[in-house]
Amino acid sequence: MTAIVVAVALSACTSQQPKMLVLYYSQEGTTQKVAEEIAAQTGADIERIDVTEPYSGNFEETIQRCLKERKEGILPQANPVKADLSKYDVIFLGYPIWFGTYPPSIAALLNDSKFDNKTVVPFCTFGSGGLQSSIADLKQVLPNANICEGFGIRAARIGNLKTELERFLILGGYKEGKVEQYPDYSAQEPVTEEQAAIFDAACSGYQFPLGTPVSVGSRETSTNMDYLFTAEGSGPDGNVSRSKVYVTVPKAEGSKPEFTIVVR
Repeated sequence: MTAIVVAVALSACTSQQPKMLVLYYSQEGTTQKVAEEIAAQTGADIERIDVTEPYSGNFEETIQRCLKERKEGILPQANPVKADLSKYDVIFLGYPIWFGTYPPSIAALLNDSKFDNKTVVPFCTFGSGGLQSSIADLKQVLPNANICEGFGIRAARIGNLKTELERFLILGGYKEGKVEQYPDYSAQEPVTEEQAAIFDAACSGYQFPLGTPVSVGSRETSTNMDYLFTAEGSGPDGNVSRSKVYVTVPKAEGSKPEFTIVVR
């Protein structure tokens, strides 16, 4: 059993008793659920981002419009943010992952709004991943903001939101409480047949191939057995690509392995 620790009042990525705002864009309502849960658990103010010409909501139409905007360097026009950002210390910035990063609606907001000297906490929803790449993009666009570690969750795992988000908020110092101290993953070792079966059980149902596991590290918590797989696959250029695939196996009876995020 790992130790239970109390989170520090506020981490180095925040300030004492900060004024917090949840600012988010949501296409299908999944990111909105995360935004509302953050506000509920922290007491932060909350505001939804909208664009003057909304995306249709149709998947194929949205993809084609986004591709066109990316190709032509066009940004949609974001409606003005009603909140006075100068009054906030911490801004939770939320979005779904499109093409590996935040969507054009967020890009439009960043183009028009001032985040200098603000602590920005990204959060996102996705099919497989994109949290790390979107944070890297935010750091480039907002060089004068303090971009903190972010929270991400697969849309398919939204049922785990409350528990996983609470842990993130406590560890980040945005909420008081106690959390279990998770151990580090063990060193990467060749994948056994049993571990390969766990990887397949977690990933085979996903619509896109996530590669073949070649090595793995693991850790055990009070509730889960977690695995960090290194997987190899074929990249867009035909060359071999590597990714990290995080898989969790809850200890509850009847639970099945599921992957939580892919880091490419």
